[in-house]
Amino acid sequence: MPTLTTASSPAPGLTPAPASAIARRVAIQRVAMRGIVKRFPGVLANAGVDFDVNAGEVHALLGENGAGKSTLMRQLYGLYPPDAGEILIDGQPHTFHSPADAIRAGIGMIHQHFMLVPTLTVAENVALGLRSSREPQMDLKVVAARLNTLAEAYGLKVDPGAYIWQLAVGEQQRVEILKALYRGASLIILDEPTAVLTPQEVDGLFATLRRMAGEGHALIFISHKLHEVLAISQRVTVLRDGHVVGERAAGSVGRQELAQLMVGREVKALPAQAVQTGGVRLALEGVRAQGDRGTEGLRGVSLAIHAGEVLGLAGVSGNGQRELAECLAGLRRVSAGRVLLGGRDVTHASPRERLLAGQAYIPEERMRDGAIKNFSVLENLFLHDHAAPNYARWGVLNTNAMRARAAALVQRFNVKTPGLETPLKNLSGGNIQKLILARELSRQPRVLIAAQPTRGVDIGATEYIHQQLLAQRAAGTAILLISEDLDEILALSDRIAVIYEGAIMAVLPRGQATPAALGLLMAGVHGHEAG
Repeated sequence: MPTLTTASSPAPGLTPAPASAIARRVAIQRVAMRGIVKRFPGVLANAGVDFDVNAGEVHALLGENGAGKSTLMRQLYGLYPPDAGEILIDGQPHTFHSPADAIRAGIGMIHQHFMLVPTLTVAENVALGLRSSREPQMDLKVVAARLNTLAEAYGLKVDPGAYIWQLAVGEQQRVEILKALYRGASLIILDEPTAVLTPQEVDGLFATLRRMAGEGHALIFISHKLHEVLAISQRVTVLRDGHVVGERAAGSVGRQELAQLMVGREVKALPAQAVQTGGVRLALEGVRAQGDRGTEGLRGVSLAIHAGEVLGLAGVSGNGQRELAECLAGLRRVSAGRVLLGGRDVTHASPRERLLAGQAYIPEERMRDGAIKNFSVLENLFLHDHAAPNYARWGVLNTNAMRARAAALVQRFNVKTPGLETPLKNLSGGNIQKLILARELSRQPRVLIAAQPTRGVDIGATEYIHQQLLAQRAAGTAILLISEDLDEILALSDRIAVIYEGAIMAVLPRGQATPAALGLLMAGVHGHEAG
C-alpha cells in the first residue's frame, strides 16, 4: 500500500456531505461571471463576458475552438485570474488563486482528458491530495464507504477498490464525478463529457446529470454535439471570438440556429448522395498486430473497402483504431494476415511505397505524424513531393514552381495563413488540418485513410473537411473513416464497421446502423445477446 498524503478526513472546507445535505446547501446557490476580460499576448480571449448558472440547472456553453470557452471556465476554476470583471457566488464576490480555492467554494471540473492515476484505485484517486486522519497513510475504508453512499445517491456504480486501468472509459468518468462530489462540489463544469462514450453510456450520464440537477446542483455543460446540448440543458450560451453572441432557452432554439451563432454564417447540411461503388480498393485479411502495451492490439481484422465508398470505423477510444490506422499507413508492423491495396500485397510495404501505390493518409496525431510544426506552410505541403522531377533537379529545388503550386493549394483548400513562409505552428488547428488535407488529396489518391479527421477542429473547419471527404468519395476514392464521433460516422458512411478490443464486431449498412445498435456493438455486445 503506498503511503500518500491523501484523505479520508478531508481538509476544512472539503469534507464531503451526504447527498441530502448537498441538496439543501445548493438550493440557493448561484454562480455569476460579470464582465470577464482575459488577455494573452496578441489575443483577447474573453471580451467582457457575462455568464451565470443557477442551482438545479444545466447551462450549456457552446463555441468554436478559440471562442473563449475553456479560458472562461479556467478562470471560474481558479486556473487563470481574470484581467477584469468579477465572479460572484451566492451574490458574493470571490477571487480564486488556484483550483483549491475554487474547490473550497464548491466548484468542481470534469476535464475531457481524465485527471486520474491509472495505477491507483478508485478510492486512492478520490482521496489523492486531501488530508488523512492516519497520515502518512490513507484510511481507505472510510473513503470507500463515503464513495458508496454518493454512488448510490446518484446512480454512479463503481468499485472503490478497482484500479483505474481496469475500468472502462465510462466508469472512469463516473470516478471523476464522484471525486468532485466527494469534495462537496455544488457546481460542476463538464468539458466535452460525452466525447468518448457509447450512446448507452451517454444516456446513463444524462440520467445522472438530471438527478444531480434535481438535487440542486448547478451544471455547466461544454460540448460541440448540438443535439446533446438541446437534450440535456435548460439554457445555452454561445461564444464567438471571445464575445457572447447569444443566449437561448434550449426549448426555443434549433441546431441550425445554434450552429449559425457559433460560426457567424449559415452552416449547410451534408447532401444525401446515392452510392455507386466499384471494385475493392483496400482489403484486410485476418490482420493482427501488437498494441503499445505489449498486448495484441488487432485480432484478426478483415475488411474490404470499395471504390466510391466511405467505410466508417466506430468504436470507443483505445479499441484498436490507432493500431489499425498505423498498420495501413506502414507505421506499425503487421504480425499476421495481409493488406491488399488495389490487389497488390502491401502488408510489409513502407509508407513511401504505399504513397506511390495511390494511398493517402490523414493521421490521428497531426502534429506528430502529419506535419512538422517548425517548418513553413510551403515546406509542409511538399513533405512528400520535394524530390519530384517537377520541383527538383540535380538536388536543386525549383522554388518558383513550388511556390506556385503551394499558393494554388492554399487557395483551393481555403487554408488561412499570413503567407507561405509562415511556420506551421502559428496556424490554428483547423487550418493545419486543411493543409494536411490539401497535401494528401491533391495527389488524387485511390485510397484514403482518414483517422479522426475533425478531432480538435471547429464546426466551420469540420463542415469543410466533410465536404472534401464526400467530394473524394464522388471521385471514386475508397475511404476508411476512423472516428470516435458517432455523429460523424453516421453522417458520412455508406457502411459502418464496429471495432471492440481489436476485433470487428460487425459491419452494418447505413440503414441498419442506428445509434442504439452501434452503441451495443461498441460495448462488445452482439445484437443476439442484447435481448
